Parts: sequence; C-alpha cells; structure tokens
Amino acid sequence: MSTRRRITTTRVEVSSDRGVFMISVAAELADMHPQTLRMYEQRGLIEPKRSPKGTRLYSHEDVERLRRIQQMTAELGLNLAGVEKVLELEEQLERTRRRVVALERRRDELQAEIVALEGRREQVRQDIVRYEQTGSALVRMKDVKPFTIPIERR
Repeated sequence: MSTRRRITTTRVEVSSDRGVFMISVAAELADMHPQTLRMYEQRGLIEPKRSPKGTRLYSHEDVERLRRIQQMTAELGLNLAGVEKVLELEEQLERTRRRVVALERRRDELQAEIVALEGRREQVRQDIVRYEQTGSALVRMKDVKPFTIPIERR
C-alpha cells in the first residue's frame, strides 16, 4: 500500500524592494561570490537593507541590480568605474523622466486654466458689447462683492 503525500504550495507576494534574501542566497541568485556583494556594497553599487541585528537583506531589486552589474562587467567588459558611471547616468535619466512627467502634468493643468479664462474673457466681452448696445449694465448679484463705505463721524 502506497502512501501519497499531498504537497501544498503557498505563494506570498513581497514588495520588490523589501529585503528578504541573506547574502548567501542573493549571491547565488546573482551568480556571484558573497565577498563580491560585500565589495559592491563598499563601493556604493548596492545598498542592502539591514535586519535589526545588522544582517544584510537583499531585495528582488537588489538581485536584479547585481545581475545587471554582472552583465555589464562580464558581457560588456566594463570595469567597476564604468558600471558606477552607467548606474549614475541611469538614475539621473530616471530623475529627469519624472521631472518631465511632472512638468507635462503642470502644463496640462495650466492649459485647462487658460481655456477656462478664455471662456470667462469671452463672457466679459459679450457683457461689454451688450452694455454698449443698450447703454445700461446688467449686474448679476453673484458678481457683486460686498463692500463697506467708511462714514466719518463728527
């Protein structure tokens, strides 16, 4: 009689920037020696999170960055100074992209305001023409702002 074991798989979603891999696992995933990861950290190429006890914890993003570094050095022949420059330029490009998106959003907001103001200006022009034609002005109460007249007392 054979005994069947049921295997249960649990899937857990983890934010890609959350440190979950210890150095040995991250090194294996990136196909590197753990000492290489320590050296990259010293050079500022990677910044793993730290546990409360100080253990390095690498995220999925960190592992992907390590793989990119590996690709740049092994396949493209870049030295670490070249890798640092490429990563720096990529970060600068990303900041610039975000700034462009923010400026485009602001441009759209300003264009909408311009359209609204042009509509209001046209309404004022029509009111002026109506006044010139009739010789009298129609004042809408919602357009009148309250005011006070100072009175001198003797």
